[in-house]
Amino acid sequence: MPDTAFSSIELILRPGGRLVLREQAAGSAKETAWEARVRDGFAQSSAAGLFALAARQPQSPPSPSLSFWRDFACACLSAFCHDPVQEGKAGGNGGGLAGAFSDFLWSAPPMRGAEYLCQDLFEELWTCLVGWLREQIAREKSSLGKWLEQHAPTWHQVGRVSFHLAENKKAASRPFAFLATYAPRVSRTGRVQYRPLKDALVEYAGTRNKSALLRLLTPVETAAEKSPLLRELLDSGDIYHPLAWSAGEAYRFLREAPLFEASGILLRLPDWWKKRVRPRVSVTIGGKKLSRLGVNEMLEFDVDIVLGGERLTQAELRRIMKAGEGLLFLKGQWVEVDAERLSQVLEHWRELEKQSGGEGISFVEGMRLLAGAPASLATDDAHVEEDREWAGVQAGEGLADTLHELRSPGKVKSVSVGNGFCGTLRPYQRQGHDWLWLLTKLGLGACLADDMGLGKTIQIIALLLSLEKEAKAKARAHVKPSLLVVPASLVANWKSELARFGSSLDCVFYHPSELPRAALEEIAENPRKALRGKNLVITSYAILLRQPWLAEYKWNLLILDEAQAIKNPSARQTRAVKQLKSHARIALTGTPLENSLADLWSLFDFLCPGLLGSVKRFQAFVKSLEDRERDRFAPLRKLVQPYLLRRLKTDKSIIADLPEKTEVKACCGLSKEQAALYQAGVRDLERDLKDIDPKKRRGLVLAYLMRFKQICNHPSHALQRDVYAPAASGKFKRLGEICDEIAARQEKVLVFTQFREMTRPLAEYLAGVFGREGLILHGGTPVKQRQKRVDSFQEDSGPPFFVLSLKAGGTGLNLTAASHVIHFDRWWNPAVENQATDRAFRIGQRKNVLVHKFLCLGTIEEQIDAIIEEKKGLVDDILVDGKKSPLTEVSDDELLKLVALDIDRACM
Repeated sequence: MPDTAFSSIELILRPGGRLVLREQAAGSAKETAWEARVRDGFAQSSAAGLFALAARQPQSPPSPSLSFWRDFACACLSAFCHDPVQEGKAGGNGGGLAGAFSDFLWSAPPMRGAEYLCQDLFEELWTCLVGWLREQIAREKSSLGKWLEQHAPTWHQVGRVSFHLAENKKAASRPFAFLATYAPRVSRTGRVQYRPLKDALVEYAGTRNKSALLRLLTPVETAAEKSPLLRELLDSGDIYHPLAWSAGEAYRFLREAPLFEASGILLRLPDWWKKRVRPRVSVTIGGKKLSRLGVNEMLEFDVDIVLGGERLTQAELRRIMKAGEGLLFLKGQWVEVDAERLSQVLEHWRELEKQSGGEGISFVEGMRLLAGAPASLATDDAHVEEDREWAGVQAGEGLADTLHELRSPGKVKSVSVGNGFCGTLRPYQRQGHDWLWLLTKLGLGACLADDMGLGKTIQIIALLLSLEKEAKAKARAHVKPSLLVVPASLVANWKSELARFGSSLDCVFYHPSELPRAALEEIAENPRKALRGKNLVITSYAILLRQPWLAEYKWNLLILDEAQAIKNPSARQTRAVKQLKSHARIALTGTPLENSLADLWSLFDFLCPGLLGSVKRFQAFVKSLEDRERDRFAPLRKLVQPYLLRRLKTDKSIIADLPEKTEVKACCGLSKEQAALYQAGVRDLERDLKDIDPKKRRGLVLAYLMRFKQICNHPSHALQRDVYAPAASGKFKRLGEICDEIAARQEKVLVFTQFREMTRPLAEYLAGVFGREGLILHGGTPVKQRQKRVDSFQEDSGPPFFVLSLKAGGTGLNLTAASHVIHFDRWWNPAVENQATDRAFRIGQRKNVLVHKFLCLGTIEEQIDAIIEEKKGLVDDILVDGKKSPLTEVSDDELLKLVALDIDRACM
């Protein structure tokens, strides 16, 4: 499902908080004048770009990201114009701005970098824009009004004339007072001085000041063209005098307040009007404490009429209905009433209550209503948007407590991890474990979307151990196993992590790389018997397509690793996954879900089927959100947020708890062509060893070991071909999977290879993954170019990846812009690898570094890795060119055993 495109450009939020303009898609419409100004602005700075967004009206609908940031810029500019001294300070508006920032956080559309949004960022950008405005005005030695008139014509009138409406409690028949003022200047104390508008006639008297008076009154004249009330006040001259008004006159004024504000008039209104105090239909969902919240559950549904949270009596309701439309003094305060609208809204909700037949509403419908979306997600349900002002939906006490825990992992009751867990969970990992426990107990789907390197795997292992502990405590005879589905390349990673952190778990690796064919067939014939007493079954996405019994079995938990594998809803693999049955579902992904609506829908169609409706209905729902006047994407975000837990390495609460460097192994398979070449190489080595001169044996062994490494990289590397098809190499496939996530997070990566000839193919492949060109450095790079390329990479907007040969780039470079290091082929010398890693992991690095070490399973690479692990701390060099080393001195039989291909493990 493609994202909706509006204009030729979109805004991306970089990890450091910088806003960057990017082309949205090839073939977009010709750039408009407004877009050109915006582009020029962001080329200068984020503040200049934000001002350009707000300064003029766009000629065509901007993209959702541009529209979102334009709303933010307009809010800042409006506050600044109304009160340049106080409103321009992000911290100077008490809780008002904090509330506004929270609204912006909820309303953000899916866009690149949405995961970095937070209130601190909004405050920083707000302060930055205000500071920029003041600098520009001071530089041109101008006033705010004149500067805005020149640079933002639609804004130069704002903040000049003010209309004040206040209560006059001493007069029962005319309980309101009106006064028009203007603000001629700012006092020495930094406060704006307001004076009656009639004084402007005196201050600007005379021909010389006629133009100034005209500028002052222009917003009033503009508003009077559309406001009969204001036209009457101007024609009669009453606008220049204090007025006492009845409730009806005050309401007439208040109804036209948006028109006055849009014309550039500043309004000072009673707080109760700003809060829109009015009797509202109150809908309460889920009053009882719930032990389960599955998609098939029914929730209580209760409808009432309240004022400020207090239920109204029948007598009070009769007064409202009798009052019709206007202002009514009720329960000691003025409130807005509209009997006809209130009746219509009440009738709608009573009808929905009636349809439930006293059984409540479905969980899916209830969650949609609580998020501010229509119960059916139907876009023809137009009243939902209109009724938001006259109706409120809230969770009952039981449901509210549960949702609060889901939305606040730190508040979830801690659950003891099973004794079999071999390790220590970091605080944020324990929170993740407790949150996963809560959702699985409730029978809900959960998406753990932590950044790469934050330990999603061990949180799942801890959860499985907790489930095992609970089962033993309850003396259950048999507990159904859980199913973990992973990319084939990660089967070995999970096996290693389970052995390390959860060795007491009884696991079955249902994959040809781990079990012989006969054992696989035996399980498939009678899974109930074969899996009795097992905790976990691990298989791959590809196996799901070939083993239908997996979809017939009812699992305890269904866990997807690298869940972006089901982002394409029409793919066979996705359809196979969604046919699986389980008590609860968990998805693991490090790819930002904030970036793509299509990915979000497909994932939640797995986690909580029906929550987001069908693809067609979801697309229409999203379109309706884009058309909203405010809080555009808030309903969607609130709808999915309880089931989504995402922690970033950039979070201050997380980063202090992380190791500075984390090393992980990226296990890769071989393509069929690689496997055939490798087996042929083993046969050739066995033949050549028979008749080799002992003096030449060491050189022969080294040559073959290098050839095996080349085959593991790519068939074209070993065959010296120019074309490097990504599908022909398991390493290229794994590189793409990892870098897809790095690209989505807008992070940077260093890719090291031992071979100079591999740098170009890797760079060409990664350019397609990142959608941008990267950099290359090897022994042939001119000395003068080395530092230029380093400097370019270090820039925030510089290339996203840097491919380096290990010898040329392994020492002497400072590349701290990277937060990932990939060793595409292993040097087999840990000291040399560590030196290369330290190009990113060094003084000046403010991010945590994740190091990915590639190795092909079932090959010499896996064997060498095992030797390195076994001898870690005792020996550095496993193999050094031209020197005596363990690998060149072993016997022929040992050598052939070392390089032999395990075809089941290698071909995944």
